[in-house]
Amino acid sequence: MEGALRPAPEITVVIPCYNERPNVAPMASRLAAALDGIAWEAVFVDDDSPDGTAEAVRAIAARDARIRCVRRIGRRGLASAVIEGVLSSSSPFAAVIDGDLQHDETRLPIMLARLREDGADLVVASRFAEGGDAAGLASRSRHTLSAVAIRAAQIMLGTKLTDPMSGFFAVRRELFEAATPRLTGQGFKILLDLLLSSSARLRVEEIGAPFHARREGESKLSLLVMLQFAALLFDKATGGLVPLRFVSFTLVGLFGLGVHLTVLAIADAVGVSFGVAQSAATLVAMAANFELNNRITYRDQRLRGGRLWRGRLLFFAVCGVGAVANVGIARALYYGMHTGWTPSGAAGAIIGGVWNYVMSATLVWGRPARWGRKRASGGGARACS
Repeated sequence: MEGALRPAPEITVVIPCYNERPNVAPMASRLAAALDGIAWEAVFVDDDSPDGTAEAVRAIAARDARIRCVRRIGRRGLASAVIEGVLSSSSPFAAVIDGDLQHDETRLPIMLARLREDGADLVVASRFAEGGDAAGLASRSRHTLSAVAIRAAQIMLGTKLTDPMSGFFAVRRELFEAATPRLTGQGFKILLDLLLSSSARLRVEEIGAPFHARREGESKLSLLVMLQFAALLFDKATGGLVPLRFVSFTLVGLFGLGVHLTVLAIADAVGVSFGVAQSAATLVAMAANFELNNRITYRDQRLRGGRLWRGRLLFFAVCGVGAVANVGIARALYYGMHTGWTPSGAAGAIIGGVWNYVMSATLVWGRPARWGRKRASGGGARACS
């Protein structure tokens, strides 16, 4: 006679993780207390943390079947981690909560009730609704960055949702899954991505929730996060016409131009010849571009160790060819077709930039460039429950 089958959980709590080992056991205990009497499971999605986060989850999962872990190899990013965690579930409802203990897990039963009994499609735990607070945003700069981002998101959404930047929310799983093909899957602001990507008009509710100060690990809010947020808004505003990576690659290139001009000015001030100064400025700018692209544009595919030096040399080679193509095309247009200075130079710069982007994506960071919408979910994961 077969054993009794365990019913599927009513709600899956997805916890994206990177270097959160000290917070794993407290999170599991808090969820057990908050969701007492509710059929639940927790999926820790770990981006192959070097601190042993996956091992800590595995140790708990060995004695508690409600705990699962998805360990992703060679991939990073909060948004894509959330997507893979939700899609791994069969629960009718899914919740997303940070693994750093800054969110108040005791709000989960209230959020579930709003979905189950009140008919809401999405429930957001807001730091700015009645009953919430943003004490965890300790510095004035973090408060300012958050306020600016929220206002920009509200303009894009056309709604007065008080906290569209929240990382703590619950949703009907089938609605999340329906929106998945349109999600960018990049950056940290998965809630905003979901709101902007849903084809259906969602019934959204907010409840107040405190945002506690982080106790272990490092905060995720940074200039990088805000740049990714700005790129997300650009992507949605243009309907995904221009890939986010290309936008980031281009912005890094503009920064490199500033570096180039700065080095030239310094060299001129100290009496270095133009030829030597131009060569030095080119090398410094390419080095700066590589480092920024490795840390920002390709953060989820960041090169390390031996691959870092190989990638750096390939990037220099690719950009060298791109520079030759830039000049050659501009000269051909100017002298051969008698095109003016500005259009000739612009055409050369655009073609050189596209060459650098495509070849860098293919050769340096090891994956073919994608010009269309990339499906957010994907492989590269290993179950460790």
